[in-house]
Amino acid sequence: MRGPPSAAGSREMHDVLAHRISTVHMYAGALAFRDDLPADQVRDAARTIEQMSATALTELREVLGVLRDDPGDASPEQPQPGAADIPELIDENRGHGMNLAFDCDADLAAIPDGVGRTLYRCVQEGVTNARKHAPATAVAIGLDGAPDRGVDLVVSNPLPIGDHKSRVPESGFGLVGLAERVELRGGRQSAHLTADGRFVLRVWLPWQT
Repeated sequence: MRGPPSAAGSREMHDVLAHRISTVHMYAGALAFRDDLPADQVRDAARTIEQMSATALTELREVLGVLRDDPGDASPEQPQPGAADIPELIDENRGHGMNLAFDCDADLAAIPDGVGRTLYRCVQEGVTNARKHAPATAVAIGLDGAPDRGVDLVVSNPLPIGDHKSRVPESGFGLVGLAERVELRGGRQSAHLTADGRFVLRVWLPWQT
């Protein structure tokens, strides 16, 4: 009889699925509220929903397999994305219509595996958060790092036009879980709203833990 999933496994499940499901939500919302879309765009949106749903189901099975066969924080059966996979993540989301500017001044391939996996999830959560709370805005992602100073990540985006909320967007378990993940790696995280109306997520991770 298996016990409940570990905290690390639960965070992994959330990070993997939230990113896919938020994309499905975005495209489904377009179909629900736009009655002026041409037939080819409707087909493309429906095809994307189908593909992303299938990918989410596959990833869920993989995560459940990790939790079943290799509990805790041991090395998972399936290779997990790391720092070197971040450019692919950026390109994937650009392909789904997000306006992402990526400025990287770090050797992603040189970042240690454990730190790289956490960094990847930080970028993924930052992008997912922007898509959920500020769709169609320009998102700036800055990444800088070296062995002697650690890794700095900044993800920022303006609030949507007409949004006069003066607080950080509701985050559910996303940013909370991310903060726990970063803390476990010996890092720091902050999320705040600037005076000029930008939401900013900052993460620092040590190069080695």
